[in-house]
Amino acid sequence: MADSSSSLSPSPGGTAAALAERSLDLGIGGMTCASCSGRVERALRKVPGVRSAEVNLATERAHIVYGAPAGTEPDAMDGLLRRAVRHAGYEPRAADALEPPEASSPWAGFGPVAAGIALSLPLVLPMLGGLAGQDWMPPAWLQWLLATPVQFVLGARFYRAGWHALRARAGNMDLLVAIGTSAAYGLSLWLWLTAAHGGGGNHAPHLYFEASSVVITLVLLGKWLEARAKRQTTEAIRALHALRPEAAHWIGPDGEVDVAVAELMAGDRIAVRPGERLPVDGTVLEGHTQVDESMLTGEPLPVARNPGDAVTGGSVNGDGRVVVQVTAVGAETVLARIIRLVEDAQAAKAPIQRLVDRVSAVFVPVVLALALCTLLGWLWAGDGIEAALIHAVAVLVIACPCALGLATPAAIMAGTGVAARHGILIKDAEALETAHRVDTVVFDKTGTLTLGRPRLQAFEAAPGYDAQRLLAVAAALQAGSEHPLAHATLQAVRERGGALPAAADAVRAVPGRGTEGRAGGASWRLGSLRWMESLGAEVPAALAARAQALQDGGATVSALAERLSGGGDAVRALLAFGDEPKPGAAAVIDTLRARGLRVAMLSGDNRGAAEAMARRLGLRPEAGEVIAEVLPADKAAHVARLQRDGAQGAGASGVRTVAMVGDGVNDAPALAAADVGIAMGNGTDVAMHAAGITLMRGDPALVAAALDLSRRTVAKIRQNLFWAFAYNVAGIPLAALGYLSPVVAGAAMALSSVSVMANALLLKRWRL
Repeated sequence: MADSSSSLSPSPGGTAAALAERSLDLGIGGMTCASCSGRVERALRKVPGVRSAEVNLATERAHIVYGAPAGTEPDAMDGLLRRAVRHAGYEPRAADALEPPEASSPWAGFGPVAAGIALSLPLVLPMLGGLAGQDWMPPAWLQWLLATPVQFVLGARFYRAGWHALRARAGNMDLLVAIGTSAAYGLSLWLWLTAAHGGGGNHAPHLYFEASSVVITLVLLGKWLEARAKRQTTEAIRALHALRPEAAHWIGPDGEVDVAVAELMAGDRIAVRPGERLPVDGTVLEGHTQVDESMLTGEPLPVARNPGDAVTGGSVNGDGRVVVQVTAVGAETVLARIIRLVEDAQAAKAPIQRLVDRVSAVFVPVVLALALCTLLGWLWAGDGIEAALIHAVAVLVIACPCALGLATPAAIMAGTGVAARHGILIKDAEALETAHRVDTVVFDKTGTLTLGRPRLQAFEAAPGYDAQRLLAVAAALQAGSEHPLAHATLQAVRERGGALPAAADAVRAVPGRGTEGRAGGASWRLGSLRWMESLGAEVPAALAARAQALQDGGATVSALAERLSGGGDAVRALLAFGDEPKPGAAAVIDTLRARGLRVAMLSGDNRGAAEAMARRLGLRPEAGEVIAEVLPADKAAHVARLQRDGAQGAGASGVRTVAMVGDGVNDAPALAAADVGIAMGNGTDVAMHAAGITLMRGDPALVAAALDLSRRTVAKIRQNLFWAFAYNVAGIPLAALGYLSPVVAGAAMALSSVSVMANALLLKRWRL
């Protein structure tokens, strides 16, 4: 079980007391079909304080959001929720409980299935013997002896779960199996006893013990195959868990000491030897090495790490010993957050699943009614109770809604798992389902399509002013900034042999425009030409002409202006920055356009610089594929405009489905406003929290990959739902008309679940 708190919100009653909204994940054991997950959801939602509860059949987990008075211990609510699950007839357990080692064996849990096969085989052999003209029918007492343990020992789980369903005035797969096999078993017992009483001896010719036994065995076999497939869909989670080492080499006063990773704290120093996994996140203090981060980012090649570089827990150290200072432990590490994202995405319900849940809620009662109609119909047609009952049993058995409940979550688990292995983290199932409808992709420029490492290409001082002094002023204004242009300015000072100046005084950032502060006894402003224009700053003619030439050449131009004592500002220098496109960015744009998607670039740069970079990337400014001079606060509005811009090329509703790709803090509102937000993992945490999909490495090719994987996953969901419904739509009439025996119906029902899981597992073959 995992519990976390979020923001405070007023109580529904409008009292002064605040309710802390908490979320909790709880494992659920014993579910067999969509009706089970629906019943657990209803039981959880009845608990006072619960705001929402979603139960995933494939992951066997419940995600619950509830409100509790601030300061309330989570344990009290935990107990209530567990009790609600138990009263509904299921087993509450820890959501993060790992399987025992033997559970990873391919034959784990096969014992009951093997017992069922051994006991049922002698009951099936007479059918094969009949084809060969042989009478291999065992005596009635032996048939009863073989069928009884299958019915009441191996099949006890169906009776227990079916009883709980009846108590809850609901239905599920177990109830259908229990009723159907009990009817076949009871009919056989009645025929045997009446035949014996009538002097027929102990060899009744037409018994149906094999139907009840084989159906139970086939259902158990189907559930076992289904469980094996589930373990394969969760391989990505288990692989991520396996990346966490148990011990670390802690460097203390007495040298290196091996300690449990759980004992490490932020600020500790640890040694990582060649070939070992890094236990936690940290910063390299000593040593040089290459780090393999492929399991985290999908990046196939090791990356160099030197003193001052960040390293991520779970990655593999290369051939150098390094000393690392711990920066994050436990749930705050990048690996732990990745695991949470993948688990949450796999546990979440896609919007299409809600339709399935509504169908499942009425499915079992409808099936019971159809079975009763089948029984009465055959009796009315003049057939005996024996034939009528067997046909009704076949209807009950083939109609089990197992596949219906697994169709969507199985595909989502497989899709999110394979995505995680390739460095694509899908935050929720809704983002996965929505991404396949995207018809417009909007890219931020800096750091997304470009390397995000601009260099100072030119520094132009006004006539009569010392360029070296003005560059030092610009560096002082940006000494504490993390902006890429600030780094470029400071790097230029270093390259020119100058010492980095002290930070300016009274520095204040003006969002989307620039920075202002005091340096060298004067007040200065450093920012975009658009800002200078709005201030009415004086620009020498020589600098104005030079600024236009630099912009036409594709440079991003900023201006350094001095605050005049008499009021106003005067531009004293120009700073021209240049960036390079990311490798493969142009190819990705071509790929998306070839798929029929509209592509656009959003940039805060001046139009000349933005359009020059756009042409290098293969974008067409004349076709409206460049949106320049956009303030950070206005990015979300531009995304909304693109969503409404459906007059040409969009769907019938006239609305486009827009994906926004970005990496910075200023992209977060646009990422949240888009239908699908895609954040570059090399960007900021704010951007990643606002996005529905996170790319663990800053490769634009992953954008096309994420959209393609969404398309394939949704296709699998639709295929699975088709097959799940097709089995029932075709099977129920055939069973009701007498064309399917209970044994064949049981095999078809088991095959439906296995085929749905197997179809979902085909997603594991997806490659970049």
